[in-house]
Amino acid sequence: MAQRSEKDRSYQELLRSVSEQADNSTEEKDPSVEVDIHGDPVEPEPVAPHTEDTPHRRRTPQNGGNAPQRSHAGGKKKKKRRKHRSARVFGVLIMLTLIFVISISLSVLIIDVGKDMLGLEGTETLVVFNIPEGATTAEIAESLGEMGIIKRPKAFMYFSRLSKADAGYIAGDHEVSSAMAYEEIINELSGNAITEDQVAVDVMFPEGCTLIDAAKKLEEANVCDAQRFLYYFNTGNLGYDFEKYLPQNTGLKFYRMEGYLFPDTYTFYEDMEPSAVCQKIYVNFDTKITDEMYDRMEELDVTLDEVITLASVVQCEAADAEEMPKIASVFWNRLEHPAEFGGKLQSNPTTNYVDNVIKKNDTLHNDQMYEAYDTYKCKGLPAGAICNPGLDAINAVLYPEETGYYYFYADIDTKRTYFARTLDEHNDNIARVNGEYVEEDDEENAEGDAE
Repeated sequence: MAQRSEKDRSYQELLRSVSEQADNSTEEKDPSVEVDIHGDPVEPEPVAPHTEDTPHRRRTPQNGGNAPQRSHAGGKKKKKRRKHRSARVFGVLIMLTLIFVISISLSVLIIDVGKDMLGLEGTETLVVFNIPEGATTAEIAESLGEMGIIKRPKAFMYFSRLSKADAGYIAGDHEVSSAMAYEEIINELSGNAITEDQVAVDVMFPEGCTLIDAAKKLEEANVCDAQRFLYYFNTGNLGYDFEKYLPQNTGLKFYRMEGYLFPDTYTFYEDMEPSAVCQKIYVNFDTKITDEMYDRMEELDVTLDEVITLASVVQCEAADAEEMPKIASVFWNRLEHPAEFGGKLQSNPTTNYVDNVIKKNDTLHNDQMYEAYDTYKCKGLPAGAICNPGLDAINAVLYPEETGYYYFYADIDTKRTYFARTLDEHNDNIARVNGEYVEEDDEENAEGDAE
């Protein structure tokens, strides 16, 4: 027991001694001295003496210390940097957008020019293209563009220059199509002009002729086959301006392009392609219908097809050009007051067209078409033109006289037309004309009896 007590006292003295040493080391420790993780002192970095030339440095706080406050001026600088950075990004985006748009536009242009150079979107229909004597490449390119053979006249000019073909074009008529590549067109215009050895033929289409009449004339003159001409002429789609104004729905029309063969004298050649013949007629019609005429149609709120259809009726009804504006006024008055006449024009030439043209040349019996043309049965205008009217008839429809007439009766022998406002006046005119015939017959019989 005595030994154990002595050991306990020795152990307690040892603990007390250790504790006193720890307290002494704590009191003597410099708080400014840094120690590492093991408690060993860390050598401080040497500090340069501060002079007027030495800038003052702010020590970066260690972990656990308080971070210095940002000055207000520094915040403004950073905001300005952000604004400049945003403006720079926005400018880059605009530049990229412009580059993208320009690239797309150039790609579309290149593709479009490429298609035109190769004739990829054209038709195989041959047309007659005339090069005047002394025409320049620019004039030739412009004419090709106006006729719809090419779409990019400037591109054609550059291609012609690169091909060294500017001096090789031959004046005269050439047959080309919009399906030809630039190279083919240049080759055609440089050496394949229609020669003088080919027999030229003048064909005159009178005002009021039908397409069937015209087709027969062409065949008789050895220009082309009548049936092939009718096929190509009614197929159309040659790219002329007036075609844009034609109706899409032509189901009840006998001939889609009846009325669009402009009456005139044309110079053709024997054994021509029907498509080339049609092109000559189309271009003539296209030049005859002026911008002023289209403006007038817009004023009257009528279409080109309606004008040509009514003009064809006026052409067949009128004895001469002087009577046309007054006859046109009768039809306009009836169209504007449909309730008074059941909406019917009641024109004899429309019935004659059904009997003498449609029924004699139609392979299928179509009562609906017959009624659509006969203005004694249909209301308003007939389904289509009944002949090919001239310029006088077209202008008469566009600029009719202002009258109160609703009837007229023509004396086919004297070429005189009698106009009336009422049915009673109209019947009197009929009686007058018939009475003149009776008086003339009586005089002839009396003379015969006297002899």
